[in-house]
Amino acid sequence: MPMTAYLKFSERTDTERVPCGIVTTIGRDRSNAIVLTDLQVSRNHALVRKLGNADYYLIDSGSSNGSKVNERRISTPTLLRDGDRITIGSTQFLFEQTTRPLSFMDSLSLHKTMIVHSPLIKEITILVADIRGFTTLSEHLSIQSLTRVMNMWFDQVNDSIGKHDGTVDKFIGDCVFARWEGDDSCANVINALRTACAVSAITSGLNSTHPELIMPLRIGAGIHTGLASLGIGSENTAMGDAVNTTFRLEAATKELGVDIVLSESAYSCLPEHLWRGVEKTMKLKGKNQPVKVIGLGFDQAARVPACPW
Repeated sequence: MPMTAYLKFSERTDTERVPCGIVTTIGRDRSNAIVLTDLQVSRNHALVRKLGNADYYLIDSGSSNGSKVNERRISTPTLLRDGDRITIGSTQFLFEQTTRPLSFMDSLSLHKTMIVHSPLIKEITILVADIRGFTTLSEHLSIQSLTRVMNMWFDQVNDSIGKHDGTVDKFIGDCVFARWEGDDSCANVINALRTACAVSAITSGLNSTHPELIMPLRIGAGIHTGLASLGIGSENTAMGDAVNTTFRLEAATKELGVDIVLSESAYSCLPEHLWRGVEKTMKLKGKNQPVKVIGLGFDQAARVPACPW
């Protein structure tokens, strides 16, 4: 069901409950959706951004005094959950997320829906991309600079995934987890490859727009096709062995010294000359049986033709 979210807070003697739209801005400037007349608050301090049907992220805009979720200052876009406490300046917000109330017609079919409801099991293609050296980066950058860098990355990566017909499942700090659910496995893998190349370009581009970065930023990416349970929990996430495998493939890029690692179920959709003779068998953490993989550079991935070959 559609999810509705609110920010509940007290201003002087009144309690307000503001619905969250696609973007809900917070700051001292009067152009914001929520205006806080507090000198601890920057003119454009933070925003709550909706992704997909149900995910809301708090994004600090590189403010001087920062934003907190449950008393912890954030430096990356942070997924909000019902009941989270957001602190901006001296104001504390309660994040509330609920399902849309049932209408009369909805309630007539509720019993039937509950009987037939089961998780949707479907073959999907998954991309996991992670920024290399993020821990070192966070130790050397001011939190304001780190926040600005990560928020730019977040916005551009989210847009790129949408342009390549994908869905952002979630952002986890310096990592993005995206999925493709179309019926054409070949097209899904190609789109995931195109997205990996785009995310690499976005990440590299941060080096020119943020001269304070102490080292060139780059990513590693894992791509896998397999069965997953979709629409799990309030976060509408994908779960299952396919998801775990993709995260392991991304980690394997470091071991193999490559940009992208694809599993056999993904690379078998590509032209044979790209993988025949370069396949490797490796043991992934948490997997009982070795898996076949190939490694690609972003330059190779960018040259893969669209389907059909």
